[in-house]
Amino acid sequence: MRDVPIRDEVIRLGQLLKFSGLVDSGAEAKLVLSEGLVQVNGEAEARRGRQLRAGDVVLLEGTDDPVRITACPT
Repeated sequence: MRDVPIRDEVIRLGQLLKFSGLVDSGAEAKLVLSEGLVQVNGEAEARRGRQLRAGDVVLLEGTDDPVRITACPT
C-alpha cells in the first residue's frame, strides 16, 4: 500500500487519481470511474467529486498497490 499525503482535510477522487499518478488526466479519471474500475474502501465508486479523507483507501483495477490517503505531516 502506498501512502499519499494531502495538505487539506479532503481531496476529491478525480484530483487524487491525478495527484497520485494513477491516471494522467482528468479525462482518463472520468473514463476509469465511468467504467467502474475504481474502488474506495472496498466499494465501487463512479463519482469524480467524492470527497476523500485521511484513512480512505483507493484502488484502481489493474494496478498493484492501493493508495491510502494520509494527512500531510506538519
